[in-house]
Amino acid sequence: MSDVTVIGLGPMGTALAQALLRNGHRVTVWNRTVERAETLVRDGAILAPNAASAVASSPVTIVCVANYKISYSVLDTPEVTAALAGRVFVQLSTGTPQEARDNAAWAREHGADYLDGAIPATPPQIGRPDTTIFTSGSKSAYEKSEALLKSLAGNVPYLGEKVSAASTTDLAFLSTLFGSMMGFFHAARIIESDGLRVDEFGSMISAISPAMGEMIKYEGDMIQSNTFDQPQSSLNTCLVTVKMFVEQAREAGINAEFPTFALGLFQKAVDSGYGNEELGALVKVLR
Repeated sequence: MSDVTVIGLGPMGTALAQALLRNGHRVTVWNRTVERAETLVRDGAILAPNAASAVASSPVTIVCVANYKISYSVLDTPEVTAALAGRVFVQLSTGTPQEARDNAAWAREHGADYLDGAIPATPPQIGRPDTTIFTSGSKSAYEKSEALLKSLAGNVPYLGEKVSAASTTDLAFLSTLFGSMMGFFHAARIIESDGLRVDEFGSMISAISPAMGEMIKYEGDMIQSNTFDQPQSSLNTCLVTVKMFVEQAREAGINAEFPTFALGLFQKAVDSGYGNEELGALVKVLR
C-alpha cells in the first residue's frame, strides 16, 4: 500500500508528487492523460489504472486539478466515493471559500475525512522550506496528513476547523500580491520614464521587503482593533503622495490608470472625514 495518492498531474500536481517521492514516500498517481505519469513512474511512483483504484491504494489522497468542478468529475462516481469512505481527502485544487464548504459537505456525506488546502506558490517552489500551504477543515485529517504536507512545503499552517479559512486566506494573500504587483508595474513605468533600470529597482524592493511587511502588519493590527486616531501616517498625508503619482504620470506621459484608481479611493476616504486618521482607515470606505 502507498503512503499517499496524488490525483491530477498538471504542473502543480506533478511537482507535489515529485516532492513526496524525494522525501521517501511511497506514492500512487493517477491522471486522465496517462502520459503525464511517465516521468513519475520512472522515479518510483505507482500508476493506478483508474481513479477508484488510486484512492483505494493509500490512506491519504491529495487532489490537485484545475478547479473543483473537474475534481467532482473525477471523484463523484460510485466506485470512487466507496473508496474514499474512511480515508483522508486533501483538496488542493483551486476554489472559492463557498466551494470549500460545499466540497467538505460532499466529503462528509461519503465518509471521507476532509482537509481543504491552498497553495500560494508556483510549482518550482514546491518542496522548499520557505513555501507555504494553507490548510483548514478536519483536525484529524490535518494530523494524519501533516507529515506528507510538510514534504511539500516547510510552512503548513492549520487555520482551524472553519473549512473555508484556507481558501479565504489564500485569496487575501493573492489580493495583497496582485495589488503589490500592480503597484510595481506602475513603478516600473515611473522608473523607465526617467531612464533608470527596472531590474535594479526590483532588487532594491527585494532588499527592503521586510520593512514593507512590517508596515502591512502594523496596518493589519490597526484595522483589527479599529484604532485609527493616532496615525503614524494619515490619509491626508498619503493623499498628497497619491496626487503626486497622478501628476508624475501626466508629466511623463505614462499610463495613469493605477494611480487614478487609487486617488478615487483616497479622496472618498478624506471626503468621508477620515483624513486625519491612520492610513488603514481607508478600509472604512471598502467596508
